[in-house]
Amino acid sequence: MHIVVLGATGHIGTFLIPRLIEAGHSVTAVSRGKSKPYLDHPHWRLVRQVILDREELEANNTFGEAIAQEKPDVVIDLICFTPESAKQLCEALQGKIQHFISCGSIWVHGPAEVVPTTEDHPRNTIGEYGIGKAKIEAYLHKKSREEGFPATIIHPGHIVGPGWLPLNPQGHFNKKVWETIKKGEALTLANLGLETVNHVHADDLAQLFMLCLERRSVTLGESFHGVAAKAVTLRGYAAWAYRYFGKEPHIKYSPSGELQSKLSKEDAWFMMDHVSRSPCCSIEKAQDLLGYKPRYTSFQAIDEALQALIRQGAL
Repeated sequence: MHIVVLGATGHIGTFLIPRLIEAGHSVTAVSRGKSKPYLDHPHWRLVRQVILDREELEANNTFGEAIAQEKPDVVIDLICFTPESAKQLCEALQGKIQHFISCGSIWVHGPAEVVPTTEDHPRNTIGEYGIGKAKIEAYLHKKSREEGFPATIIHPGHIVGPGWLPLNPQGHFNKKVWETIKKGEALTLANLGLETVNHVHADDLAQLFMLCLERRSVTLGESFHGVAAKAVTLRGYAAWAYRYFGKEPHIKYSPSGELQSKLSKEDAWFMMDHVSRSPCCSIEKAQDLLGYKPRYTSFQAIDEALQALIRQGAL
């Protein structure tokens, strides 16, 4: 099949594109041309690269037609953030493709109410990003149900892997947290550190996208969580990180509001964004219907990301 991947050079595409080529598909990788895959792979030499500015073309209402002109059998959209963007693309592709797979986010769920949270749990979404992803999901489900549009949605957790900093035990992305842990110095966590985070290795996400391609008939009109088998608590994550660097855990606790006031504006925002949701999502649906088997636990995925950063001298 001819598969067009939008946002192809990012986290997921880095691992997905080689899998698609290995499976014998022809692949067109669409990106803005401003970044390279996180890892080099010889299969990228077999990929047709197309540079398009999605935002610019959407402003002219021509992005969907530009993708349709590639004559894909399947479109995998890794970079859609608004329902308006999804609508323009899907209307242009209606009746022209066999499968459309959209990358959502577990942020379609708001603060956890039942854990592990399943895909069919009523949406209580908060925040602009999550609300946008939830509206895209609702649009695709409606279009699939009423118009037969062949849509599938995959909701990743906190993506991690070689090439970028993983979400840290304090709930944000500041590298200083890792330096604090590496030195064995005290790290303060919000509340009692019992909130959870739900990482996933980018290659496990690539596996899930491939499974949806292979088992199309059972995925149409459905959503699936793409996370590691188990979420981890922030205090468990922190304790693991100290021992990872050969240190004894030195963890302190503070009410989230007090800790927020001691962090930078950006770090405080990310911390509260994660602590307030405390995501813990089920993968039972993907396991039962697709045979999804994550290769990495959360800690194994984080380990691989940290090792890459250490090799690069970035940590």
